[in-house]
Amino acid sequence: MSLGGLYAITDSALLTDGKLLPYVEAALAGGASLVQYRDKSVDTVRRQEEATRLKELCDQYDAHLLINDDLALASQLQVGVHLGRDDGSLREARQQLGPDALIGATCHASLEYAEQAVAAGASYVAFGRFFPSVTKPGIPAATTGLLGEARERFAIPIVAIGGITADNARQLYDAGADLLAVVHGLFGADSAAEVRRRALEFTALKIC
Repeated sequence: MSLGGLYAITDSALLTDGKLLPYVEAALAGGASLVQYRDKSVDTVRRQEEATRLKELCDQYDAHLLINDDLALASQLQVGVHLGRDDGSLREARQQLGPDALIGATCHASLEYAEQAVAAGASYVAFGRFFPSVTKPGIPAATTGLLGEARERFAIPIVAIGGITADNARQLYDAGADLLAVVHGLFGADSAAEVRRRALEFTALKIC
């Protein structure tokens, strides 16, 4: 599967006050190829409505939507899913969503877990954090050398996540990452226009 570039991850604590849809559209306009809807709340009605709107936006920009840790919602909308290490079975997700669905796996800094994820049907494996992270400050750090090892070992796309900004992104691409998953470095902005500018900057780094 050919995936690359900017992977935009929403965060319910960050995208408040009506920012979610305009900020995500700005990221898509700036070249984001994947969007992950990450909302840990229990408001199932709102989550379904927001995910539905995001799917419409992603379809409009020919991008992929994935749902964080909610296989039922992903199945309902017929989109992909991203699962943390303790948030569900990758094999079950593959069986339920079918052979063509995007299924991502959080691997932190473990090549061994990534091997298990690939065997279970993951479409990509995500490593990190690589830098100090606002979203997940307690996650153990990964090294850029890990990306090189993963690139040699796995044929599926490699995702890097954690504290990524336009200033430090280039080294992750150079080390072997296909996609950069960005939360605060993309959406921690004061306007949709700034989100689009940041997205364009990330996208340009991949082209270089």
